Amino acid sequence: MESPATARRLVLVVDDDALLREYLGEVLRHAGHDTIEAGTSAQALRAIEERGRDVALAMLDISMPGMSGLDLARLLREETEIPFMFLSANDDAASARAAAEAGAVGYVVKPVDAPRLLAALEAALARGDDIRRLRRSETSLSSALAAGRETSIAVGVLMARFRIDRQLAFDVLRDQARSQRRKLGEVAEQILAAEETMNALHGAIVERLRNK
Repeated sequence: MESPATARRLVLVVDDDALLREYLGEVLRHAGHDTIEAGTSAQALRAIEERGRDVALAMLDISMPGMSGLDLARLLREETEIPFMFLSANDDAASARAAAEAGAVGYVVKPVDAPRLLAALEAALARGDDIRRLRRSETSLSSALAAGRETSIAVGVLMARFRIDRQLAFDVLRDQARSQRRKLGEVAEQILAAEETMNALHGAIVERLRNK
């Protein structure tokens, strides 16, 4: 079975040099990958709107007229999960540092030969997959922790309102969720919302009694 990094992947190639773009596409397709090719950042963004969910990696020319590869990379990092690597005519430390700071998973200096390009591509794909998994696990963990906090607070509300111990409060909450075929966190949210409403009503009643 092929690993994710070596399986057939869709690569977005963005370079204003048409001949180089054609060459890169041929190399990638010969290696078993699919490509989308764009001559400008604007074309790349249109392609992403159409097929962004399928793109495994964006290969960006770091310097292009109009929106540069660096600017496009910042948009990708902020608004998508698409990892990116850079192609650059410059091999100076400043360009490499700018690429790293932008969050690139790879950096290849032109002129590019096929073996070096493919080695860098596979490494970038693997790194991109790792980053995606990390982001998704962090999101799942954050959601789980938030749900856990809400459940804990809801249990405390039940304990205080009905003067029962923590285990009984949790058991009642869990059984309620099961009977309604809902997630535990959803029932906890409902309890907390109801508690907030009751507290607001209690405050309003107290205020009216004071003003009599």
